[in-house]
Amino acid sequence: MAQQKQYYRRKKVCKFCVERIDTINYKDVKLLSQFVPERAKIMPRRISGVCSPHQRRLNEAIKMARNIALLPFTSE
Repeated sequence: MAQQKQYYRRKKVCKFCVERIDTINYKDVKLLSQFVPERAKIMPRRISGVCSPHQRRLNEAIKMARNIALLPFTSE
């Protein structure tokens, strides 16, 4: 029988924990836009690999940036 290749999925690590970023600033659009794809939805934890405390802070920062028009609510 032919052997099937087993794919090893690398464990995702939190970018903020690795780089030791404690505060997520809503004015840092370059950082926040990495977690918002072109459809302008917030990327979920299982895809982005961010830990839950940082995901909560990231959601707050993205929502604040949207309210003052630094990030778009939707894409056209």
